[in-house]
Amino acid sequence: MAAPPTPSPHASGTPGLGVRGVRLSYHPAHPVIEDLTTAVTPGAVTMIVGPNACGKSTLLRALSRVISPDAGQVVLDGRDIATLAPKQLARRVGLLAQSSIAPAGITVHELVARGRYPHQSILHQWSAADDEAVSEAMERTHVDVLAARRVSSLSGGQRQRVWVAMALAQRTDVLLLDEPTTYLDLAHQVDVLELCRELNAELGTTIVAVLHDLNQACRYGDEVIAMRAGAIVAHGAPSEVVTAQVVEEVFGLPVQVISDPLTGTPLVLPLPRPHPSSRGRT
Repeated sequence: MAAPPTPSPHASGTPGLGVRGVRLSYHPAHPVIEDLTTAVTPGAVTMIVGPNACGKSTLLRALSRVISPDAGQVVLDGRDIATLAPKQLARRVGLLAQSSIAPAGITVHELVARGRYPHQSILHQWSAADDEAVSEAMERTHVDVLAARRVSSLSGGQRQRVWVAMALAQRTDVLLLDEPTTYLDLAHQVDVLELCRELNAELGTTIVAVLHDLNQACRYGDEVIAMRAGAIVAHGAPSEVVTAQVVEEVFGLPVQVISDPLTGTPLVLPLPRPHPSSRGRT
């Protein structure tokens, strides 16, 4: 078994987003995650991978305070996020949830503009800066041409890009994305992941994304967190985490890992399973 990662110093109170000894559950008797301590490296793109029901999305929801820990703390810059006002947290941490439902009749522009809600107050009404943030987010995700359309009339892939645009319009320091490539064809998957790299490079946005595709996680992530059964098996650079040994331990799948000829990042190739008719032959 691969050794669990040493907790980052960011989990001990220096700047960044992380968890300290958290227990997370949807029913108190059945924890999904127990006594987990880790941190997201500020300014990095971190991909969380692992099999279904291993706790990936649960961890992401805790980092955004969608769910609260039964024990332990979620911290932002050393401060328990439970002590932050909702808008205060929303100006720092944005979340694109896995399954989002738009209000009936809302247009694309109206939904993306909701990303600016955390920045509104009695003293700060809608401004030119808000217009600029919404327009830029829509242009970056190529949904500006859909601005007047009702969200309910869009395809699954179009709707997903609109939700990404709303998250971008929020302009947070940290952006959490739960399976952001769901419903997208390959070209738009690449668009979204390259957009993540763009935001990180140009704005310094810390990005954490749950992905199912290991090869995309390696190509677009600075770091990879591999989870299994509510625990972190490995956390580090893709070349350190995505090895044949770790992939088999996490997914129960024998693979060969080679170097991607274009990027040099790990490329995972599942090994062929023996055909049932060939078993037992001599």
